[in-house]
Amino acid sequence: MKKTSNATLRRYPIYLKALRKAKLDGKDRIMSSELAKYVDIKSTTIRRDFSLIGSLGKQGYGYNVDELIHIFSEELGVNYDEKIILVGAGNLGRAMLNYNKWNDVVGEIVCAFDKYPEHCQNAAVPVYDIKDIKEKLPEGCRIAILCISDDVQETIDLLASVGIKGIVDFTYVHYNIPSGIIIKNVDVVSMIQELVFQTNSENK
Repeated sequence: MKKTSNATLRRYPIYLKALRKAKLDGKDRIMSSELAKYVDIKSTTIRRDFSLIGSLGKQGYGYNVDELIHIFSEELGVNYDEKIILVGAGNLGRAMLNYNKWNDVVGEIVCAFDKYPEHCQNAAVPVYDIKDIKEKLPEGCRIAILCISDDVQETIDLLASVGIKGIVDFTYVHYNIPSGIIIKNVDVVSMIQELVFQTNSENK
C-alpha cells in the first residue's frame, strides 16, 4: 500500500461510518458517487483515497460494501463491539451517555462509574461506584471517557491499573500519563479560541 497522508487517514473513519450506514440501508454495493452523498466528499477524492489501498472496485459495478467495511476496519483497527466506559456521570457525562451513537463505528458506552452512583438515577446505562471498577469493568474493555473534575490523577492511575489503554479526556487538568496509556484531550475552550482566531483572520 502507498504511503497515506494524514488528511486521507482522517477520512477513513468517515468512510467507515457511511459504509456501515449504507449496509443498514440494505446496500450490498455502492458507487463512489453514492458514497459521496453520504460523506459530502467529492467522488474523485473517494476514488483516489481508495486507490491508495488497492484495486477495490470494478468499473460500472462500484464497491462491495462488506469488503470495504472489512478493509477500513482493518486499517483503523476498529472493533464494532468495543466496550467503552464513562467515568464521571455528572452533567457532561450524562450528556455523553444520552448521545452514545458511536455504535455504527466503534462500539458503545456500556456502563459508567462515579463517586456517587446513587445520584445517577435513570441513566442510559448502569452506573457503578468507581471503587468497584475492578469487579464491574466489562471484560476486554480498553477505552474510557473521562468526565471528572476531582481526583483526576488518582482516577487515571486506577484506570491504568485495571487494564484501560486509551482515555478520551474532558478534564482540562494537568497530570502524569502512566506508561502504556494513550490519552486524547478534548479541549473545547481551545477549539473555540482557535475558531475565533481563524474567523477574525478571514474577516480582516
